[in-house]
Amino acid sequence: MRFTRRSLIAAAAASPTVGLAPQVAAEDARSAPSLTLPAREAFAAMPVAYLDSGATHPMPLGARAALEDYLRYKTRTTGAPDLDLGAMEENAIRGFGLLVGADPDELCFVQSTTMGENLVLQALDMPATGGRIVTDALHFFGSFYTYGELAKAGMDVVTLPVTPEGRIDMAAMEAAVNDQTRLVSISHVSTINGFEHDLKRVCDLAHAHGAYVYVDIVHGAGSTPLDLKAAGVDFAACASYKWLMGDFGLGFLYVRKAVQDKIRRPWWGYHQLRAFQSHAYPHDAPGPMPADYAAREDAVGRFAMGTTSWTGAVQLDHSLTWINRLGVDAIQRARQPLADAVQSELRRRGYEPLTPLDSRTALVAFALKDARPKLSERLTAAKVRITVSQHRFRVSLAMFNDMNDIDRLLEALPASPPA
Repeated sequence: MRFTRRSLIAAAAASPTVGLAPQVAAEDARSAPSLTLPAREAFAAMPVAYLDSGATHPMPLGARAALEDYLRYKTRTTGAPDLDLGAMEENAIRGFGLLVGADPDELCFVQSTTMGENLVLQALDMPATGGRIVTDALHFFGSFYTYGELAKAGMDVVTLPVTPEGRIDMAAMEAAVNDQTRLVSISHVSTINGFEHDLKRVCDLAHAHGAYVYVDIVHGAGSTPLDLKAAGVDFAACASYKWLMGDFGLGFLYVRKAVQDKIRRPWWGYHQLRAFQSHAYPHDAPGPMPADYAAREDAVGRFAMGTTSWTGAVQLDHSLTWINRLGVDAIQRARQPLADAVQSELRRRGYEPLTPLDSRTALVAFALKDARPKLSERLTAAKVRITVSQHRFRVSLAMFNDMNDIDRLLEALPASPPA
């Protein structure tokens, strides 16, 4: 049967649109971005059906307007606004904390998710202190290198397999986590297939054995309901160029307050300081050292880098405020009929699912041998953008997508898996 949009109406009928406030015009997106979903008017018109926000999310028009203000400020253009970049950085930290259930003193900026993960490992003095790390095959594939090297350095690294249903089996994790376990390292939402861990259950298990929990939240923050504090997560990291609608080069590291005084400072940088007095320059008070200084005792005081990307902070000042006003619960509810439609139709056609059927996340993935040569040209010709890997493909659903995008995707994909 040829797929038509009408065949999706039943799947979408439950909640095709979430209206939270009167819709605003695109030209007013900066001052009052849309509180109605799907929020197509808050983004520029795109030449493709863009279903790839899990790779990199398009910038909202409001963030672009904020960047244009910043560029006028940075070039000292006549009439440019007098921006308070420090306040924007603080607002981004507060906004991210509201989004993920964290206090500002548990957060600091980092360059990327991978940087955050490596800082945590350094703070735990791994691999020097030894012990077991439990991770899984649905964690970020780039971390396979990290934990492979830690295994070579003498740590006992256990990588749990994926079940046929696309999950990580908690019984297997319970068997793997023991009293020698130092760290459980997972992704909240898997980049591979959108599988979502029960973070509270994982943390309860790890803490019962004296282990810490690190969580990659790059596919959860801003797309899927998340409360780090309630779950008991010890460490988490997140870049901003995916569901936070920021850009490359700026992300967040979360360090639970209760563990901050139990870990070592992995590096030193002047952004960690709360006090500084030099003794090396004319008219300075004398002292036995070139300077006296004191570091902060919060996440910034232990993990802060150097300077922050101001362009990234400007974008996040806009986007995090907007996401928090919308509410991640509302974003997830509006998206779910689209995910269900992709799941049901492609399963009906015989495609091999990778994503659990009851998933509530933004990612839907399927396995297909030699997916790139079989699908890439068809999708390009149909002007549909998704992630196509060597033997799988992944659909990423954002707040601007609607059933028309799903229609175009399913019309572009073969009626049955190509042999």
